[in-house]
Amino acid sequence: METEFDVVSTLRAVGHDVRPLGVQEEIKPVRDEIESFKPHVVYTLLEEFHYASAYDQHIASYLELMKIPYTGCNPRGLILARGKDLSKTLVHHRRIAVPAFAVFRCAASVNRPSRLALPLIVKSLSEDGSFGISQASIVDTDEKLAERVAFVHDRLGTAAIAEQYIEGRELYVGVLGNNRLRVLPVWELKFGSLGGQGARQIATEKAKHDPDYQERVGIEDGPAKDLAPEICARIQRTAKRIYRTLGLDGYARIDFRLSATALHISLKPIPTRNSEKPGVCYSGSV
Repeated sequence: METEFDVVSTLRAVGHDVRPLGVQEEIKPVRDEIESFKPHVVYTLLEEFHYASAYDQHIASYLELMKIPYTGCNPRGLILARGKDLSKTLVHHRRIAVPAFAVFRCAASVNRPSRLALPLIVKSLSEDGSFGISQASIVDTDEKLAERVAFVHDRLGTAAIAEQYIEGRELYVGVLGNNRLRVLPVWELKFGSLGGQGARQIATEKAKHDPDYQERVGIEDGPAKDLAPEICARIQRTAKRIYRTLGLDGYARIDFRLSATALHISLKPIPTRNSEKPGVCYSGSV
């Protein structure tokens, strides 16, 4: 509610005529508002339709069929970004470092491929916003892997993806534009005292969405500091390459993990190589 309020009030403050519309289970209200209000542009803040986040691309498709300009990414980009396995595979073929991973479909047996080394982080294949991610998502045995995959299947109702856990900094890069891209400064989620408490420094659901917890352990976000200029430039170049590879437009946020040593991981078993420069690895969230 706060996001919607801020967007509406800001647009009105700069002179725009704004008509908010909430939709969840019916598409007809969207058409009715388009025909009666005749908006110059639809500012989409939709997170889900029919209570399913995977349906967001269909609303973008409907706006395209209605020939109404809208903010945000096109349907193709939304679909590619929603599938963590597909997006990782595509950018891997462009020689962008991604964590090794395996997908476990619902009702399938959990057999870790030999190329996939522990520890792993287990997530929903399609949900975003760190939904379902907690400290228990980091697993270091096959037994814990099977337990966490079962949790994703049973509690979230989606396939699970297990990817190699990368110890490092959590970085975010915003990209704006269609043909000519603008890359925003590198942003960082800082974990405060979380590491000192023996917990892994990962963006759990609680770390992202619980203000009391954030204040208690000192979690905050802000500009990434102490990044060497060449590393910052490399991250921003990589963000643009991912954006173009996945066919994104409008705007997107690309997530990275920055390790202390160079870490090159792909879907094929490639030895880890160490160097003096930190390694940038695309974590797969868009």
